[in-house]
Amino acid sequence: MTKKYFGTDGIRGTVGEYPITPDFFLKLGWAAGRVFAKEGQGFVLLGKDTRISGYMFESALEAGLAAAGVNTRLLGPMPTPAIAYLTRTLRAQAGIVISASHNAYYDNGIKFFSNEGTKLPDELEHKIEYYLDQPMTTVQSSQLGKAKRVTDAAGRYIEFCKASIPAGIDFSGLRMVVDCANGATYHIAPHVFKEVGAEVIEIAASPDGLNINEKCGATKPELLKNAVINYRADLGVALDGDGDRLIMIDHKGEEVDGDELIFIVAKARQSVGKLQGPVIGTLMSNLGMEHGLKKLKLDLLRANVGDRHVMELMKQNNSTLGGEGSGHIICLDRTTTGDGIVAALQVLAEIHRTGKTLHELKSEMNKYPQILVNVKVVKKVDPSKNEAIQQAVKKVEKTLGDEGRVLLRASGTEPLIRVMVEGVHEDVVRKHANELAEVVKNSITA
Repeated sequence: MTKKYFGTDGIRGTVGEYPITPDFFLKLGWAAGRVFAKEGQGFVLLGKDTRISGYMFESALEAGLAAAGVNTRLLGPMPTPAIAYLTRTLRAQAGIVISASHNAYYDNGIKFFSNEGTKLPDELEHKIEYYLDQPMTTVQSSQLGKAKRVTDAAGRYIEFCKASIPAGIDFSGLRMVVDCANGATYHIAPHVFKEVGAEVIEIAASPDGLNINEKCGATKPELLKNAVINYRADLGVALDGDGDRLIMIDHKGEEVDGDELIFIVAKARQSVGKLQGPVIGTLMSNLGMEHGLKKLKLDLLRANVGDRHVMELMKQNNSTLGGEGSGHIICLDRTTTGDGIVAALQVLAEIHRTGKTLHELKSEMNKYPQILVNVKVVKKVDPSKNEAIQQAVKKVEKTLGDEGRVLLRASGTEPLIRVMVEGVHEDVVRKHANELAEVVKNSITA
C-alpha cells in the first residue's frame, strides 16, 4: 500500500508549498496525536533543527497534538539522533523531529521516531495518513494536551555520546576542528569533544535561522578543509544540519567519506572481536570498501540507497554496522539510528588505540574512482527493461571484470537516470560512464 505523504525519510519540501505549510502541520500533529493517543498514555517529544521555520512548525504541531489530547515535551533545537535517544530513555510514546537535514533553510520537513528510538513502522505511518484525510476535531477542554519544556535535554545527550567510547580514553593533545553546519549540533558537538579532552576549534556554530548548511557542514566540506590546514589541526569533523551525517578531514586536508569511515570502524570492531554480522552499505557504496572488507574476510551487503533501507537490511542480518558514503553511519551496538557525533567518537577511539593518524587509517582502504552521470528523461523509464542499454552495460561489465562496477538506476525524486561506473583507472571509468550515458540518452529518445 503506497503512502500519500510519507517518503523514505518522513515528509520534506519547500516551506510554504504544500504540504510544508502551517495548516498541514497542524493537521499532521492532530493526526499523529490521534494515533499515539490510541497507542497509550504518556507524551510525545518534539524537537527541531535551527532553521527559521522550525518555530512556526513547532507551534503548529504542538497545537495539533494538544487538540488530539496528547501531551508534548518541547526539546528546542536538538540533533535528530538526540531526539531518537531521548524518546527511548525518557519513555516517550514517540519522538518528532522538525528538520530538512542537509537541505537549505528554505526547506523543512518532519521525521517520527517510535518509542524504541527507531524510525516509525509503516503501519503507524499508514494510520497517521488515514487521519490526515479525516475531518479535524478537538477533544473536550478538560482533555486537551499540555506542553512542557525539557530543560536538561542537551546535557543528557552529551553524556550519552561520551559513554559510547570507553571512559578511560582521553584525547588530550588532539587538535580538531568541528563544523556544526550552523545546525542542531551547535551547542552539543563542541562540548562532547572538549569533555573527552580534545582541543576544539568551532566553526559554523552560530546559527541565525538562515545559515544552516550554507557553504558548510558535511555536504560542503571545503570550509572545514581550509580550517584544518590553517589551524594545523590533526583532523576535522563535519556534521550536517540535523547531526545524522558525518564527513571527516585528515591533517592533509583530504576528505574521509562515509565509506572510508565505515571501513575504519569495521576494522576497529573486528580487531577487538566486537563486529557482529556483515557490514551493510548501499548500491552506491564504493567498490574499494567492498574489496577492503573482503581482505579482512568481512562481507559487504548492499541495500537500496537511503538509511531506512540500510537499517532494514542490518536488522535482517543481525548486523551492528552500516551506512552510506554520504556519511550516514549507523552503529547499532551504540545507538538506534545514524549519529554523526557517535560515529566520529568511534573513529577517534581507533586513532587513540592504534596511534595512527586519520590519514593512515583512511589509506588502509583503496577507494576507487566513481563517476556519476545524470541523464535527463521526459518520463519515468526503467533502464533494466531496455535491451540496448542492457547490452551496453554487459559490454562494460565484461571489460571491467572484477576491478569495476556499473550501476544504472532511475532517480526516486527527479526525472533522471543515474549512470554510475567505478573502477581502478579514472580515465577509463569516465570514458565508460560517458559512453553508457550516450547509449541511455539515444535509447530513450528512440
